[in-house]
Amino acid sequence: MESLKLPKDTMLGASIVTVTGNREAFIQNYKGILEYSTERIALQGKTCRLVFEGRRLSIDYYTNEDMKISGLIDAVRYV
Repeated sequence: MESLKLPKDTMLGASIVTVTGNREAFIQNYKGILEYSTERIALQGKTCRLVFEGRRLSIDYYTNEDMKISGLIDAVRYV
């Protein structure tokens, strides 16, 4: 990867999480939704689980490759 100058996230299939304030999060490279409620959303990544905790959480959209979560995000954990 180093010699080819390719992004590590692409080569390893790692999840990419971009959080904007505490109101929204964009997730790329996830495998599936494990849990979904207004207080907790758990996603399966390739190497770990991603857990979003907060209030009034919702999945605004999702595709096979990315999703957007909105609401009042209190915590993002990698389990």
